[in-house]
Amino acid sequence: MPDFLAIDNFSRAEVKALLELALELKQAYHSGGNEPILEGKILGMVFEKPSLRTRVSFEVGMRHLGGDAIYLSPHEIGLGSRETVPDVARVLSGFVDGIMARVFAYESITQLAHHASVPVINGLSNFNHPCQALADMLTILERRPSLEGLKLAFVGDGNNVASSLLHVCALLGINFAIASPRGFELDRTVVSRGHELASQSGADILETSDPIDAVSEADVVYTDVWTSMGQETEAELRRRVFQSYQVNEALLGKAKPDALVMHDLPAHRGEEITNAVADGANSVIFPQAHNRLHAQKAILAQLLA
Repeated sequence: MPDFLAIDNFSRAEVKALLELALELKQAYHSGGNEPILEGKILGMVFEKPSLRTRVSFEVGMRHLGGDAIYLSPHEIGLGSRETVPDVARVLSGFVDGIMARVFAYESITQLAHHASVPVINGLSNFNHPCQALADMLTILERRPSLEGLKLAFVGDGNNVASSLLHVCALLGINFAIASPRGFELDRTVVSRGHELASQSGADILETSDPIDAVSEADVVYTDVWTSMGQETEAELRRRVFQSYQVNEALLGKAKPDALVMHDLPAHRGEEITNAVADGANSVIFPQAHNRLHAQKAILAQLLA
């Protein structure tokens, strides 16, 4: 496992092993602390997009494991403008033991990995968000005896989060349903890869424009913002188009009574999700956010230890 770029780069066994390691590291942390297995190691964190969860979880995760992290802002790097991506990769490789990058273009991630001599972690790109998907699976696994055979329904834009969710569900045998307005569906290459993975695990994949169809009898109901960073000029249009895709009490009522409600945050409350659902008894939104720390510690331990 030289890098962590996309969830579908890994086998089912490898993803399950990461989840088991995350559970072990979380339990150890709450039982007195993690072993300093990354003592003396430094993670360089490259940011093109601002973040609360990504920065704090990786920085704290490195410290829990005995290492440290350096935050590099967009102004300090100028990835692809002030300095080419290959040059950034080569320079950082001489200073740090690993690189985590939160970028716009997925190509920046793949270029970093190609030219770096240290492991590279995809902290987010416009194409996918594998760290989030791993934390999501950890959150579900803590609340269900098994992942296989569950149904996860995603309501909203066919975006980077949905892409990684489809792939991790298809890998692990979780049935995946997504409801998106026409014109905002998942990328066809993402869906095609999802079907390849599902053919091996037995998972079902449903694409629909009807949120009720997607959510019906779901074990997990997941949503995300309608307008992601970089799409601000489309915000008003998206609010109109996605109006009927709000996860509210009426829609949640179509899922199983104990269905988990998930959101990768930040949430635009009153748009894609209501306060009643986000703060309701079924919500695991904040444990989900906190699990970014433990899932990413598993990635760091696997790559850097």
